Amino acid sequence: MVGSRTPFRRFVSLLLLTITAGLFLTPLIWMISSSLKPDYQIFAMPPQLIPNPPRWENYIEALNYVPFGRYAVNTLVIALLTIVGHLLSCTLIAYAFARLRAPGRDTLFMIVLATMMLPYPVTMVPTFMLFNALGWVNTYLPLVVPAFFGSPFYIFLLRQFFLNISPELEDAASLDGANRLQILWYVILPLSKPALATVAIFSFQAAWNDFLTPLIYLHTRSLYTVTLGLDFFRSSYDVNWAYLMAASLVTMLPVIIIFFLAQRYFIEGINLGGVKG
Repeated sequence: MVGSRTPFRRFVSLLLLTITAGLFLTPLIWMISSSLKPDYQIFAMPPQLIPNPPRWENYIEALNYVPFGRYAVNTLVIALLTIVGHLLSCTLIAYAFARLRAPGRDTLFMIVLATMMLPYPVTMVPTFMLFNALGWVNTYLPLVVPAFFGSPFYIFLLRQFFLNISPELEDAASLDGANRLQILWYVILPLSKPALATVAIFSFQAAWNDFLTPLIYLHTRSLYTVTLGLDFFRSSYDVNWAYLMAASLVTMLPVIIIFFLAQRYFIEGINLGGVKG
């Protein structure tokens, strides 16, 4: 009986996964279809999934409608600096919470985690007042500098990964005369590539897709990011849906490509695996 149930359970599981995947992919498929249609076909009734004929010019015209290349470069600069900031700050903080012993360490770590429960609108106004007093409004500094002060989620992720690395490896390095920073650089970080890659992917995705923060701090159009550039396809009276779908799809591609290239490290990092002695 058990043997006969196993293929049936696998079939049901596969069926449910296929249905779920189809539900998640339906908006993406419709976006691709809409990006190749003229506007009048997008809302045609009954719906027409396959464009007839496909209008590839939508992509060229959409990317030339606004200086999308400039916005992509701006966003890439912000994303790369954000990745560097998170990797530097979160790695050092997470290693301290994982390995260094100090009074109140666990309490401080709980306070750091508690900050994740603060919604962004609560801190948005005082943060803006601070950056405005510093004269950082209409620059990239408010979008980049906070990354160099750590992120609670990334600190938690790296700390849990570091805890799974055998302390005996550090003890051996310490006996060879290595200090804490050398142990972190030569022992911990090479073993933590999956977790570091996960932090980098999350940081890139958050910076690349961020709309609210650039909207608050960037006022000059030459400084805009790709998410702000998408808003140019929407006017007070109309929305150019074909151009918007085409530009949105192009905006999504870097995140999708990076995920598929680094998905092995991403999955290992999320699983919080480590080298155990």
